[in-house]
Amino acid sequence: MTGTTPATPASEHGAPRADCVADSAGGITFDIAGAEPGEPVLLLRRRGADPAEEARLPLTPAGGGRSRAVLPSTVELAEGHWDVSVGGRPVEPGVRDVRALVDRVPEASGPVAARVPYPTADGRLAVRSWLRARHAEAGDLVLGPGGCTVEGRLYGTVLGAGAVAEARWGGEVREVPVEGEDGTFSFTLPYGPLAGPAPDRQRLWQLWLRPSAGAGPVRVARILDDVWDRRNVFVYPQARGDGFRAEPCYSSDNELCVRVTPVP
Repeated sequence: MTGTTPATPASEHGAPRADCVADSAGGITFDIAGAEPGEPVLLLRRRGADPAEEARLPLTPAGGGRSRAVLPSTVELAEGHWDVSVGGRPVEPGVRDVRALVDRVPEASGPVAARVPYPTADGRLAVRSWLRARHAEAGDLVLGPGGCTVEGRLYGTVLGAGAVAEARWGGEVREVPVEGEDGTFSFTLPYGPLAGPAPDRQRLWQLWLRPSAGAGPVRVARILDDVWDRRNVFVYPQARGDGFRAEPCYSSDNELCVRVTPVP
């Protein structure tokens, strides 16, 4: 949960615990209870990275037996999940104040960077990071009986002649035109073409935006807020078609998709 309640103590079994404050520029401050005296750094390690990727943040006294570490917005974290530890011990999550991340607008220049501190399923603290040179931020979805309209904003690129949105599943691609101005985009995706030929199993279509004819595609996602995993948070109603059901959905990476499921 978020908020500004008093500092969280260390856990009952002595594990270090951190309160986090995220700022709109992408920085995160960690206030830690339960670190061993003299412990020099807070360690962030990217999960699954080979070779291991680490960010070492100096710990300084913060009063009341607590320590503080700061992840500046200027320090880049590669995309992925970064586990937080002190002295080889996992850090538990305390209060997370992530209100500044809601409806965040990134800097006009440079890559789009987003970082959200979150509790893992096993009760540990981690940071979800995104880092993209070009980004298509999904906004409102307008749902119709036979499709959906996606609106959003582009970063790191602009719309030009021949702009299209692409739905991809395996080697299949369906295209629809894109409109927009002043950094915005909008496209309407009908479900019918995604269900043909008649599906015999679920299809998960990934949505991409090609800003102009011949330009490289940009993944459509929603990362500029405080939600680290949208799958069970943003659930859209299903539309019924001839032998199928379809609905927009998000992946575990907060990337927009359309799920098409056959109806017996």
